Amino acid sequence: MLEPYGRAEFDFFLYLLRSGHLKNLNSYWNFVDYQLVVDQLLAAFAILNHHAAQNIVAEEALDASLYTLSREKGVHMPRYQPVDALQSPRFCGIRTFARLPFVTTTEEVDATIIGIPFDTGVTYRAGARFGPAAIRDASALLRPYNPAVGVDVFGTLSVTDSGDISVVPGYIEDSYARIETGLQPILEAGIIPICLGGDHSITLAELRAVSRSYGPLGLAHFDAHSDTWDEYFGRKYNHGTTFKRAAEEGLLDPLRCIQVGMRGPIYAAADYEVARNLGFALISNNEMRQHSMAEVAAVVRERVGGGPTFLTFDVDFVDPAYTPGTGTPEVGGVTSWEALQLLRGLCGANFVAFDIVEVLPAYDPTQITALLAANIAYEFLSLVSYRNSQSINKGGLP
Repeated sequence: MLEPYGRAEFDFFLYLLRSGHLKNLNSYWNFVDYQLVVDQLLAAFAILNHHAAQNIVAEEALDASLYTLSREKGVHMPRYQPVDALQSPRFCGIRTFARLPFVTTTEEVDATIIGIPFDTGVTYRAGARFGPAAIRDASALLRPYNPAVGVDVFGTLSVTDSGDISVVPGYIEDSYARIETGLQPILEAGIIPICLGGDHSITLAELRAVSRSYGPLGLAHFDAHSDTWDEYFGRKYNHGTTFKRAAEEGLLDPLRCIQVGMRGPIYAAADYEVARNLGFALISNNEMRQHSMAEVAAVVRERVGGGPTFLTFDVDFVDPAYTPGTGTPEVGGVTSWEALQLLRGLCGANFVAFDIVEVLPAYDPTQITALLAANIAYEFLSLVSYRNSQSINKGGLP
């Protein structure tokens, strides 16, 4: 009964059972038939029980063998996954995003979470340097499966937490250099970075790094502000000038760039025209509210097309009733549910990097801002998982 498969195959079948993948056996019939699966599972249980009794197999060795076998069999099995909350309470352990392993290697990684705790590019409230820590703390409640998108996020992606980039407080251009350097090996390895800010000035450095790997990028920008002013206080680099600088530096393909959600008082009637004159599409909050989130998402998808695209999300896009902990709050924004619906409507777009910025935990003792930011980052991962699953269904691997 044990032939023609060996111990590694038994472990692999156990993985399929434990992960819930055997609920849909059809996808695995290309390398085993149904009866063999049943037979091998029975044998695997016996072997696993024996090894558990003898304390023979380390969990790390089992995970490594499963990953190697999955690649040999042409099935994408993630190497890095979160701690199982059914085995270890969520309040245990050192805080990483979604309790993912803290790993700095770039091997066998699909996406990574990386903190960029820089906040001295702000023009009003400071404190977003503590955003990455707050988001990680709030992310402990995240679970593997996203029912709204229909993807097993951590069952299909190998995700790590890479820690934080060491920025230089008070020195924006020095910090930019460090951000670019820190992201370079991640991008060269083909890993999708999901950055936790930090204020919105950090996005310029991210765009510089990402564009080196992909060329001029599409942009999906959700924010209460266009961030296309020329300068503040005589300075060209801050969180209000990010996207004008990015356009000037050729980091973006303006015909694939769209900004959504702008609202609140502005300095002059022509402020929004600055973005449009750069070639960006801009949908103000007033225009957006005339449509469903699904309709707005469709416009964004059409604009960015199929090319490599950067998604940046400022939490002040959402009404301060839901995100009070932010630097420049503007009333009249969307609800948290609407923000999630909008992101879910972007499934299929070719996003190669993401960030979530402007979380200021000191202004939100309830932690609801960080909680939403953690869930937005989770939706980013869901978008990547969805796109990868579509690739697998078409016969390829991510």
